[in-house]
Amino acid sequence: MRILLDTNIFLDVLLDRPGVADESEQALNRFHEAPALYGWISWHTLSNLYYIGERFAGRAKALDEIDRILNVFQVAAVETKDALAARRLPMKDFEDALQSASALAAKVDNLLTRNIRDFRYSPVPAISPRQFLKVSENRGS
Repeated sequence: MRILLDTNIFLDVLLDRPGVADESEQALNRFHEAPALYGWISWHTLSNLYYIGERFAGRAKALDEIDRILNVFQVAAVETKDALAARRLPMKDFEDALQSASALAAKVDNLLTRNIRDFRYSPVPAISPRQFLKVSENRGS
C-alpha cells in the first residue's frame, strides 16, 4: 500500500494536538511496523513542518521530527509540470492541491489526511487516519 501523508498528520503528533494526536501517531507508527506500507511526503511538507514546529515546539524538536520523517518516508519527486497540475486542480487551498499533485507524482494509492473534505476534488482519494488504520490492518500490512 502506497500512501502520501499530509502535513497535518505530522503536526498533530509534533504539537500533541488534543483529540487527534493519538490517532495520527498510531498511523505513523504503522509505517514502522508494516513492511508492506510505503510512505511519501511532499517536499513542501518539510518546510511547513519546520516553520510551524519551530515556532510552537522549538527548533531542536522541529529538526528532530524532520530527521525521523526522512528516515522513514520518501520525498515525492516533483517538477514544474506537477506544480502546474496542482494549479489546475479545482481545490480551494493551493497547498492541498500541491499535496495532491505530489501524491499523483509518487503514484500512491491514497493521501492520508485529517481533512478529508479539503481533498474532495483530489485525483488521489483521501483517507483519514482511522480509515487508514482499518485498511492497512485488513490488508495484513
